[in-house]
Amino acid sequence: MTKKTSSPMKESPLFWPAEIKGGAMHVLDETLIPEKVKYIKVTTAREAVKVIRDMKTRAFGQFLVVLNSFLLELNNKKLSDKQLVQRLQTTAEMLNKSRPTFPFAEVTSVVVMWAQAALQQKQDVRAFVGRNIQGYLMGIRGRRMERVQNIAKLIKNGDSVLTHCNVSGELAMAAALCQQQKKKVKFFATETRPYFQGAKLTLWELELVGADVTLIADNAVASVMSDDMVNKVIVGSDRNCANGDFANKIGTYQIAVLAREFKIPFYVLTQPSNKIKKGSDIPIEVRDGNELLKFKNKRTMPKGVEGFYPGFDVVPHTLVTKTVPIEAGA
Repeated sequence: MTKKTSSPMKESPLFWPAEIKGGAMHVLDETLIPEKVKYIKVTTAREAVKVIRDMKTRAFGQFLVVLNSFLLELNNKKLSDKQLVQRLQTTAEMLNKSRPTFPFAEVTSVVVMWAQAALQQKQDVRAFVGRNIQGYLMGIRGRRMERVQNIAKLIKNGDSVLTHCNVSGELAMAAALCQQQKKKVKFFATETRPYFQGAKLTLWELELVGADVTLIADNAVASVMSDDMVNKVIVGSDRNCANGDFANKIGTYQIAVLAREFKIPFYVLTQPSNKIKKGSDIPIEVRDGNELLKFKNKRTMPKGVEGFYPGFDVVPHTLVTKTVPIEAGA
């Protein structure tokens, strides 16, 4: 289990939605929110891959699942150090293939490198890799806490902030900080179809902290901007490029274009990376078209209709006013 750093901020459940407890990984099932808060028990890497592919958790939560999957493998005491390194390599390959747009390989390759180094140096592979993963997780937690504070500094008294999809707890915690600082802030959250992350997750966690939040349809963004109801846009990112381009939930690109049209500052929360040079090099995951044609597992469209659902789109860096990063060493 990852040790939590002390903080005066009350954490959103979405801030750290997966961790090891009692020898198993417990993952917040975000598809059930807001109806219920339930955690999925995961005991193998294959189960972890299924959680990722089924979108039970998203974005940052999926990276936590990836890292914690290796901790699960370290619990196998029957494997020799050499066999364990091979198992970690196999686990990395499975996780890397789970979602093409997400840069899991940037993390899994580091874990495998730690394991190989420990084996070569004749160190205890389990202890060495376990310590490094735990340290990595604690570093990420601390830096995310810092970014929450930076988001709160970015938001001024009287602001009206539009957001799209969900940024895994950070915006809600920043909203809580703004309240402590006596700032009056209004939030607009898009529905974010077809999974409704904005309606189900962002709305839910902003309401938990008592923020003033209004839900709008995805296609109402131009309307609220033209009516001067929004003066800032803050979104997250799922993949970032060396030149500042980034990929995020489908629909982010058109919001960035509209923000430029209406001269509204557009801010993005990023984890800097130089692994990909520019946005056109990002592999975009095309989800099963049936995800557009069903609601709560029931088909709502006529038989024979097909769906096209790219899960992400790419926003050029020229449309970004400012990035709010987690340091590259996180």
